[in-house]
Amino acid sequence: MWRRPRAVLWTAAGVAVLGFLITLEIAARHYGVPGPMTNQARELIFAPKSGPLLYASMALMMVVLTWRQRFIATAVAVGIDIAFFLVRWAIDAKMMFGNGALWVILGYAVIAVTRRTGRERVLLLKGVGLGLLLVAGRKTGDAWLLITSKTRPTVLDQYVATADHALGNPSWLVGRVVKATGTIGAHVLDYVYIQLAVAAVVVALYQLRNVAVERRFPRHHLVRTFLVIGLLGPGIYMIFPVVGPVFAYGTGAFGTGGEHWAMADLWPHTPPPVITPHEMPYDEITPRNCMPSLHTAWATAIFIHSRKGPRILRYAGTFWLIATLGATLGFGYHYGVDLVAGVVFTVTIEAALRSLDRGWDRTGMKLVAYGATVFVTLLVSYRFLPMQMATHSWVSGPLLILAMVSVIYGYVRTTELWEPKAVPAQRTEPQPELV
Repeated sequence: MWRRPRAVLWTAAGVAVLGFLITLEIAARHYGVPGPMTNQARELIFAPKSGPLLYASMALMMVVLTWRQRFIATAVAVGIDIAFFLVRWAIDAKMMFGNGALWVILGYAVIAVTRRTGRERVLLLKGVGLGLLLVAGRKTGDAWLLITSKTRPTVLDQYVATADHALGNPSWLVGRVVKATGTIGAHVLDYVYIQLAVAAVVVALYQLRNVAVERRFPRHHLVRTFLVIGLLGPGIYMIFPVVGPVFAYGTGAFGTGGEHWAMADLWPHTPPPVITPHEMPYDEITPRNCMPSLHTAWATAIFIHSRKGPRILRYAGTFWLIATLGATLGFGYHYGVDLVAGVVFTVTIEAALRSLDRGWDRTGMKLVAYGATVFVTLLVSYRFLPMQMATHSWVSGPLLILAMVSVIYGYVRTTELWEPKAVPAQRTEPQPELV
């Protein structure tokens, strides 16, 4: 009885994803650029945008394979990439690897349909779907960012910058620190920022390490959280369009800036003045992708899911979170209040997914409702109370941090109750001999 509802649910989810991709494809073409499906199809032949991402996606797919099959798949992918490399070198085309990984993923989709049956087919298709979803998530994200820049001609950066005075304008502070470290610090943070998806795959591979042996996926893992964050986050971009400090208040730091669209050339040396904020027009190119900070959200998810791993994975998760926070602030991509909203956003989604897995109960519903309420309250405060937050920063700043910490505390406290308790082994007491 349970299989049929699950089959219907998976079918409905597949149809919804396909419809969503088609909608984004149509919307992107409306603005004269190829959509996510076209861009993905082009990477079968042309140079991919991110080779590491495609190989990370193939690695996710291979969790359902045996070690022998993994070695063969890797060899085939590398061989195909070498062939593409030689052709591109001969015709002096753009160089990038990754085509081989995409061909292998699609090849296993064909194998699943034509050479597998029953549970083995379903398991292999789930692995292929997992890999393709990671790739599709990147392409749909690019399409979403284009749509935000085209459909939101004005941005709310003045509101967010004013509210950010409650936290002491951390982007301006960290921006000066990153500039002082020179190119080495900037390159390290830039690599961490760009390769966030690869770090997520490393944690996901640890969580899915037993799939090939157990022939089933765990009920909850990092990829699910990543995908839900990527699905819901861009919708909030549309509601709360913000471009970021380096674009709204900078004109050239780290090779980026708002140029003539910026309100003033202030970032990162001069914090913006506390004035009555207004919506400001901006170009039709820069994505409105700040509120909430999805890089912070994804890094927080990596941190949460790395807690049950070995020590080196826990250290890596902590480093990636700290470095991502430093990059988002230090490069001027986000305000401090964006990061607070991103943490609350992720913890609430993680609580909802875990509650869904174990069956909704009162504690799960209360936690999700509380997290959602705090998140909405943050956005409303940034939009309608920025002046009050800036002029009374000694009160509003601690309240922002307290609100975020309260959601984190509620999540930790609740999930500890959900964890199965280890039953101590019974000790057999020596019995005195009967005489």
